[in-house]
Amino acid sequence: MSLHPVLAAVTDRIGDRSATPRAAYLARLEQARSKGPTRQALGCTNLAHGFAAAPAVDKIMLRELRQPNIAIVSSYNDMLSAHQPFERFPALIKQAAREVGATAQFAGGVPAMCDGVTQGEPGMELSLFSRDVIAMATAVALSHNMFDAALCLGICDKIVPGLLIGALQFGHLPTIFVPGGPMPSGISNDEKARVRQRFAKGEVGRDALLESEEKSYHGAGTCTFYGTANSNQMLMEVMGLHLPGAAFVNPGTPLRDTLTAAAAHRAVEITAAGGEYTPVGRVVDERAIANAIVGLLATGGSTNHTIHLVAIARAAGIRINWDDFRDLSKAVPLLARVYPNGKADVNQFHAAGGMGYVIGELLDAGLLHGDTLTVAGAGGLARYRRQPALDDGGRLAWRDTPRASADAAILAPVSTPFSADGGLKLLTGNLGRAIIKTSAVKPEHRVVQAPAMVFDTQEAVIAAFDRGELQRDLIAVVRFQGPRANGMPELHKLTPILGVLQDRGFRVALVTDGRMSGASGKVPAAIHVTPECLAGGPFALVRDGDPIVLDSERGVLEARVDAAEWRSRQPAVADLGESRHGMGRELFAVFRANALSAEEGAITFHAAEPGAPSHAAPVAPVHEHFVFTQGATT
Repeated sequence: MSLHPVLAAVTDRIGDRSATPRAAYLARLEQARSKGPTRQALGCTNLAHGFAAAPAVDKIMLRELRQPNIAIVSSYNDMLSAHQPFERFPALIKQAAREVGATAQFAGGVPAMCDGVTQGEPGMELSLFSRDVIAMATAVALSHNMFDAALCLGICDKIVPGLLIGALQFGHLPTIFVPGGPMPSGISNDEKARVRQRFAKGEVGRDALLESEEKSYHGAGTCTFYGTANSNQMLMEVMGLHLPGAAFVNPGTPLRDTLTAAAAHRAVEITAAGGEYTPVGRVVDERAIANAIVGLLATGGSTNHTIHLVAIARAAGIRINWDDFRDLSKAVPLLARVYPNGKADVNQFHAAGGMGYVIGELLDAGLLHGDTLTVAGAGGLARYRRQPALDDGGRLAWRDTPRASADAAILAPVSTPFSADGGLKLLTGNLGRAIIKTSAVKPEHRVVQAPAMVFDTQEAVIAAFDRGELQRDLIAVVRFQGPRANGMPELHKLTPILGVLQDRGFRVALVTDGRMSGASGKVPAAIHVTPECLAGGPFALVRDGDPIVLDSERGVLEARVDAAEWRSRQPAVADLGESRHGMGRELFAVFRANALSAEEGAITFHAAEPGAPSHAAPVAPVHEHFVFTQGATT
């Protein structure tokens, strides 16, 4: 099947836009590769430090410098259900490496916070920037020059993007991502949402709500709805950074453990010492990034990846923007119905055919680049049409995914998709540029015109709801929630109350320079408004009562205000002091001060390149004053 013309055009555009930074990135990759296996360049003292505590069986090989040594970088902690399974993985990986005459060392851990725990709490304002902390922690782990490849153990929201951004700074090293898998299914997502709305209306108490949540989040593994965590796993498959079919195998199963061991075996095979050298910086090229966008659109994935994919691409010298998402969305059909875009969870999605089915359908339609480099080896992305399984002897084997969906309510073919487009839209107008996800929004709610009600915090919206002040048509404008303001938290506490208002027949929508993430659902939400208020965005000019048009059909986000009056207004000023202190937020002042726009990935450690296209307004410095008695602090 020939490549779809829109995919071909967008990929070419990305390549042209990225020519200079990509060439510079690849030159650095080749320079690092040309130095040979890194341990051979270490001095004796350095090397002795590197294997001083290794078991005798590994120390012999590390000392000889002949066999590959694999870095393990893990986001394990036992508070978070998605990351708890990783506790067992290093031992499995080390043993698997020995089986093929190699070694593996735990190179370092990275932080992993859970948005589900911090949602609506001060800690949520560290969430987005934790991605950049994870990237830096990954770089620290790999900086010892002891390694020939890396296995990255991560699964959730900011963790996988952070691990990949960090790994791409060592683009000459082969890198495989090792997931932990989703928890078994609990109560239905519809039932969970119903109880949340009943609690918001005061119909049930906290005990009933907690009981419902416990039945949903009940064991080890990723949450089973299709939010950012599971969107991450989809992306790693379609970008060729997982072993095929690894994404949605449950933790604690023989197949999961066998896949983890197989990842270690494969990492050894694709080092420079093997015959299939596959550096991660070559795997992540403009074709893989375009494939990632297509996969996101075809499955109704998380809006967070309109930020994270931009940041990942930049780390590999590739420049994408929201125009690329918009144009591909017009050509890519929606093939999956997984909550919040449907009733199914990811376990049901996997059972219906999962990633093997989706990738096969998209390849056959010319909507994926099939000739990409992947960690699975020769054959390109077609290898990912297959599903892993254990044969009668307990050995890992891959089988062709059935060409027909096992459940037409969950997975549809390209010929009869759930929607002709990917359900992700770019909105533009006099309020800036914003993203909206429409795949879970009913057609009758996709265009909303209503008076603005302006708030500076989500707590203020909730308080107004509790006072009965929102019982009307409205567009909730929640400003000063961008990266430079308070770290761009997700605003999921607003989802139940706005859903209640919509169910009562009111025309409602949300417009914010904050985030709503992959769990955003039936209420239209224009999010990631760029430029944000604190970067001089016109969003700060909105006043209570202004008529706002949110039209996701035509891609419009406008305040219908007389032009002369609009020009005469002074931007609103928010008191951000409370969001700058407590819960570790002081430590993130440097991140807020240096964050690029959401459309530029909200990255904090990359300056915008001269001449690079950007839709962000010039940013005035934000000064945050702290007193330290000693130390070279940042």
